[in-house]
Amino acid sequence: MIKQPHEVELMAQAGALLGQVFDRLDRTSLEGRSTLEINDLVERLIVDEHHARPASKGQYDFPFVLNASIDDVVCHGMPSADDVLRSGQIVNLDITLEKHGFIADSSTTYLVGDVPYPARRLVRATYEAMWKGIAVVRPGARLGDIGHAIARYAREHGYSVVKEYCGHGIGREMHEDPQILHYGHAGTGLALKEGMVFTIEPMLNQGKAAIRSQPDEWPVYTRDGKLSAQFEHTVAVTRHGVRVLTLRPGETPLCPVERH
Repeated sequence: MIKQPHEVELMAQAGALLGQVFDRLDRTSLEGRSTLEINDLVERLIVDEHHARPASKGQYDFPFVLNASIDDVVCHGMPSADDVLRSGQIVNLDITLEKHGFIADSSTTYLVGDVPYPARRLVRATYEAMWKGIAVVRPGARLGDIGHAIARYAREHGYSVVKEYCGHGIGREMHEDPQILHYGHAGTGLALKEGMVFTIEPMLNQGKAAIRSQPDEWPVYTRDGKLSAQFEHTVAVTRHGVRVLTLRPGETPLCPVERH
């Protein structure tokens, strides 16, 4: 669970490369592209440009390098040549990258073309909710503090938090202890310690928190058909606060973070 300083640095290297992948996507028009085309682009970036491994590919027999979750898909959207992105949609791209044996995990919900204000508001609030969770990370804080901050912000903005999926410890394995719930009570749960590395990845719904899935559980939808958004960063607990390992080039943190 606790990473040594040199391990955190290796994870930061993986996170920096993943940030560069997202930076390329930020500068790429997604409208008119299929989610499979985006998957193939990301695989080329990870493998050919960064000489790294897409950690999701082959995990649980998953054949792709990313999840692409459109509109009312909460998570685990499967890339497809038939899913061509249209103006007005939102799409979450969830990507992992392994370098030097350590994995970084991050996601962004993109606005495709001209997106209506209610969808843009949801996406912005979800991004801000993630940062509310990151802001409380420091030695001595509790896991419940993270979930409480996220859920309170979501509730204040009229959104619900999906409870079935959570953040997770990460390192040489994609999913390690502890689980990071995006709801909870302040002052409860495991105390954070320097060297812990985990993801914070809230999923916020426009409507109710309830979800539904197909028999094979891929993908997962909102039960009421309303929109869902998600953002994710991999973070490390430092001696005095928090370091965001997957920060994108040019991304401005919405809370104080340590820089290296």
